[in-house]
Amino acid sequence: MTLDQSPPRTVQRRWLALGFVLTAAFMDLVDGTIVSIALPQIQSDLDAGYAAAQWILAGYSLTFALALITGGRLGDIYGRKRIFLIGITGFTVASIACGAATTAGMLVAARLAQGVTAALMVPQVISVIMIMFARQERAKAFALYGATLSLANVSGPLLGAVFTEYSLFDLQWRAIFYVNVPIGVIAFFGALKYIPESKSDTPLRMDFTGIALISLTSFALMYPLIQGREEGWPVWMFVILVAAVPLLLLFYRSQRRRDRLDGSALVPPDLLRHRSFVVGLIVLLVLFSGLASLFLVLNYALLVGFGWSPMRTALTGLGFPVGIFLTTGVAQRFATTHGRRLIQVGLSVLTAGMVLLILIFSAAGTSVSFWQLALPILVMGLGMGLCVSILTTVVLAAVPDRSAGAGSGVTNAVLQFGAAVGVAVVGTLLFALTNESTGDPAAAARSFADAATKALWYNAAVFLLAALLTPLLPRAARDPGGP
Repeated sequence: MTLDQSPPRTVQRRWLALGFVLTAAFMDLVDGTIVSIALPQIQSDLDAGYAAAQWILAGYSLTFALALITGGRLGDIYGRKRIFLIGITGFTVASIACGAATTAGMLVAARLAQGVTAALMVPQVISVIMIMFARQERAKAFALYGATLSLANVSGPLLGAVFTEYSLFDLQWRAIFYVNVPIGVIAFFGALKYIPESKSDTPLRMDFTGIALISLTSFALMYPLIQGREEGWPVWMFVILVAAVPLLLLFYRSQRRRDRLDGSALVPPDLLRHRSFVVGLIVLLVLFSGLASLFLVLNYALLVGFGWSPMRTALTGLGFPVGIFLTTGVAQRFATTHGRRLIQVGLSVLTAGMVLLILIFSAAGTSVSFWQLALPILVMGLGMGLCVSILTTVVLAAVPDRSAGAGSGVTNAVLQFGAAVGVAVVGTLLFALTNESTGDPAAAARSFADAATKALWYNAAVFLLAALLTPLLPRAARDPGGP
């Protein structure tokens, strides 16, 4: 890679630069989770239907997934610092638009824009770390990156609860978006001053045909899943859903053609020749479809059905990131020797915690207590910590070095797409099973409890499926080496 200017000249400048890019990463990660706790209040305030609520949550993950590979490629071509600055500027402006939204449609559009601009920003973070730090320093830099991820996972729901319940500056839920503005401004000017510009020595070209086809495929899948129930499932909705299959086949053919032409396919076909990589993508897709939708179900059941406060609801889920923190170190220590086994154990524990949560919901109903829910959620977090931090590296273990960058981009895009699909599927199940038409609040609460119990079986099923597929993954992550 070539640098348009020399790297920061002092250790202090390098770590300052890292601090600013991690600030941007923190902002993006928090925004993915902060909305879920405020979603019922947003829906009520904007007089939005359940489909709009699903778009507000899933739309961000969907556009983020679709633009993620493109964002990384734009950084390689036009300069990573430049694209990072464009991304953080766009994300900040989109956040203002979210906070100022007066209709559900306006908020959905702004959330879609947030996803696109986050996809310009996030891929540059790891590239910047690789550029600024020598190999012996990267371990510490990536440890700080991992700590940022953990802090964001904990902070998102809690910040959402604080802003929603206490209505800071009388902004109510709008504060969860406006808080991005000062953070974005600080990160922008810090990155402008301290981050060196860089480009790839051999940048790939943009695959506009591939981008268009995968976007149409995603729309054909997501639109019917989210809108079908509210539209009454007309025939044309099923036609759109079925059209996703030929569109996906066209996308695959376009990738083969583009790869033969100039090697710049969004998804290099060579990647799909590795069975373990394809299985890994399926594991990521189904796993994150269950993870993203899990707290959608819990939050609606507790906030709307049971009348819990946002803070009490957020604290109930705190065991999840705590559990991840407690077991992540074990997973990372043994990833290169027992990676596949750790993932299988982790997913099995996750499945067991999920089933325990469903049984508690089924038995206790509307009288369920804080601690009854906190225990299985902590168990699920312990299972996640054993697998989530090493899953991508194990999935990529059989991918040749020359394709590692493309493979990483594809895995992260599939992860985000799985999150969007999960919200669409489970949200549709939950809202279809819920009966709020009764005038009896107690009956409505029982309806939410019953609907949540039934919808959560999807989450248990996909966690179990992911666990059953793990024997087909590579045995362990590769031992990192090289310069």
